[in-house]
Amino acid sequence: MSNYRRSRTAGGVYFFTVVTHNRFPIFSDVTNIRAFRKTCKEVCDELPFEEIACVILHDHIHSIWKLHENDCDYSKRWGIIKSRFTKYLRSKSYIEEVWQKRFWEHEIRNTADLNIHLNYIHYNPVRHGYVRHVKDWPYSTFQRFVDKDYYPDNWGSDDVINDKYNYGE
Repeated sequence: MSNYRRSRTAGGVYFFTVVTHNRFPIFSDVTNIRAFRKTCKEVCDELPFEEIACVILHDHIHSIWKLHENDCDYSKRWGIIKSRFTKYLRSKSYIEEVWQKRFWEHEIRNTADLNIHLNYIHYNPVRHGYVRHVKDWPYSTFQRFVDKDYYPDNWGSDDVINDKYNYGE
């Protein structure tokens, strides 16, 4: 059994990438996106965390969470989310394997690091060719950031790409 070293800072902010098994496009079905979001909310109600940003793509998810002050157990939360969503999906379809066995995590170190990962999350649908403009992807927190004046509405479009924004590439 491998011993994976993970960052475990209580109250930390973490970027995650969670991928479906064999990159199967489970989230190309909006019903599955809704069920996944519902599962995340239920787990958050039970084991609180703040979802700072998220994007759901056809075969993977990127998310940034902030844990509470004395808490560093994001693995438990992801385990429950993955398990419950798998149970839901198995009840609706023939799929046995839903997720890759593990997930990737990165502890956000400072504001610049957070900004890079926010940009990466929100630009990801364009990078993967799902949409031409960031604002056109409905399964991300981009609009929440526009509403808070963090991004202009046309952020990520050809006419606003410049050195001011780092797209995490």
